[in-house]
Formats: sequence, structure tokens, C-alpha cells
Amino acid sequence: MKTVNQLGIWMDHANAYFIDPSKEVTEPNTIASTFTHEEKEESLSRSERLMHNKENQQQAEYYKEIGEVIKKYDEIILFGPTTAKSELYNVLNADHHFNHIKITCKQAGKLTHHEQQMYVKEYFSLH
Repeated sequence: MKTVNQLGIWMDHANAYFIDPSKEVTEPNTIASTFTHEEKEESLSRSERLMHNKENQQQAEYYKEIGEVIKKYDEIILFGPTTAKSELYNVLNADHHFNHIKITCKQAGKLTHHEQQMYVKEYFSLH
């Protein structure tokens, strides 16, 4: 029987934390968005349109990096407090490379790393 590779991703627009439910509670691997508050302020001081273009480009790169990690898994749970998880979900659904991966999107608040780990373990134990 094939082993199912599962991964939980708690994310917002700034950071994505990767949680493997098969491992003990550890510090998760992280990808951070490169669009910082300082960059936003600098871009906004020049032009609002420039800021939005830069933000969109860097957000797309952030989602692409996360997508590269996701390709190695069979089941994914995206969760977090912002709309970032839904935005990523829509990007992945539009890309045929992710058709074979079961991706679920859930709302969750701010959680500690330990709470994130427990959330992912509980989710996959029930599904």
C-alpha cells in the first residue's frame, strides 16, 4: 500500500510554516514573503501603483516557492488567519501540476508552533 505524504501549511501573507504530521513537535520549516513593511512604505512613497505591482510580483513569487514544496506531497491542509491560504489555493487550482494533490483550505487563528502541529495531526487523523 502506498504511503500518503501529508503536509500542513499555516500561512499568512508574510510567512508560511510547513508542518509534517508524521514528525514530533519541532520548529517548522518556513518560507517568508520578501515584501516587507519597509518595502511597502518605500514603494508607496513613490507611487501607489508601483507599490501594488511590486506587491503582486513578490506575492506571486512567494506562492510559487510554496508550490514547489507542495509538489512533493499527496495531501495538503492550508490554514491560517488571513486570505493568503485562499489566494494560494486558487493559484494551485488553476495550475494542472497540482491536480493530483488533495488540497483543503481551513480558517484558523494565530497559533503557536505547537498548536499548529496539533491542528495538523488532528486534521489528518480525522480525514
